[in-house]
Amino acid sequence: MMKPQLVLGIESSCDETGIGLVDTERGLLAHRVFSQIDMHAAYGGVVPELASRDHVRRIVPLIRETMAASGHSLQELDAIGYTTGPGLAGALLVGASVAESLALALNIPAIPIHHLEGHLLSPMLSATPPVFPFVALLVSGGHTQLMRVGAVGDYELLGESVDDAAGEAFDKTAKLLGLPYPGGPILSKLAGQGEAGKFKLPRPMKSSGDLMFSFSGLKTAVLTATKKPDFSEAQIPDLAAEFQEAVVDVLCAKAKAALAQTGLSQLVVAGGVGANARLRERLTKDVGKRGGQVYFPELEYCSDNGAMIAFACAMRVKAGKAVSSEMGAFAIKPRWPLAEISG
Repeated sequence: MMKPQLVLGIESSCDETGIGLVDTERGLLAHRVFSQIDMHAAYGGVVPELASRDHVRRIVPLIRETMAASGHSLQELDAIGYTTGPGLAGALLVGASVAESLALALNIPAIPIHHLEGHLLSPMLSATPPVFPFVALLVSGGHTQLMRVGAVGDYELLGESVDDAAGEAFDKTAKLLGLPYPGGPILSKLAGQGEAGKFKLPRPMKSSGDLMFSFSGLKTAVLTATKKPDFSEAQIPDLAAEFQEAVVDVLCAKAKAALAQTGLSQLVVAGGVGANARLRERLTKDVGKRGGQVYFPELEYCSDNGAMIAFACAMRVKAGKAVSSEMGAFAIKPRWPLAEISG
C-alpha cells in the first residue's frame, strides 16, 4: 500500500493566484487564494502582462502562508502539481517556473495538471462527494462542456460550445448592459431584482438533438433588445433576468439529455458559473425530478484556486496516473483540450 503523500498545488492560469496542500489520505489541509479583480477592474478585463507580474509578487508569500497554516514544512512535500494549461501563457509560466524550481530544489516530482481537470474534480472536495462514474457540466470561464467521467483520467467529451461559452456570454452581455467588471456575477445579482419573461430571448440549440451549446446569438439578441426605441435603463433587471433564465434553460436541458444518453444519475457541476444560484436551484430541481442527484463544489472552489489543483494532482498520484514533467521542462499549454489527458 502506498504511504500517504503530501501534495502542493499551484494555480496561476489567469487572474487568481492559488495555493493548496492536500494529503492523499486526510484530504485538503490548507489553501490560500489571491484575486486580482480589483487591479483589472480599472481596465474592464484581464490584462495578461499585469496578471503575470502580480502572480510573481503573490505566489511565494501564498506558499509560505499555506504551509504555515497546515503545520507542515516544504521539506515534507512528496510532489508539486501545477496548472500547465489552458490559460494565459505568461501567467502559466509563473506557476510552472516556481513549481519546477521548487521541485528541483526538494528533489521531488513536478506534475503538470490540466486546469479543467481541477474544476472537474473539485466537487469531490465536498463533505458528500460524488462517486465515479458521473456526468460533469463544466462551466468555467471560456469553457462550456459536458463530460462523462468514468474515473481519474477517464474523460469522454459529450458536447461543448461551438462559440461563446456560458461564462463568456454572461461577461459580454454584462458589458453590453453597461455593468462594471467583473460583469458576470454582477449581472446574476441584477437578474435577481428583475422578472424573466418580460423580454423574449431565444434558447439557442436547446432542441438541437445533440449536446452542443451556442451562446453568441443570445448575446446578440440582448443587444437587439437594448436598441429598441422604447428600451429604458429601468428595464435592465428584467432583461438580465430573462438572459440568465435563457442560459439556465439551455444548460439544464443539455445536462438532463446527457444523463439520459449515458444512463447515469449523478451530475457534477463545476467552474465559475457553477456558483450561479439560479442554475443551482434549477438543476437540483430538474435532475431530482428524474431521480438523479447534483453535486456542486463549495462556493470557494468554484473560482480558480490551488486546492483543486492540489486535489487533482493527489488523486492522480493515488490512482498511479501522475506523470511528472521532464526536469526543467516548463511545459505550459495555453491551449489544451481536456480530452487529450484521458487515459
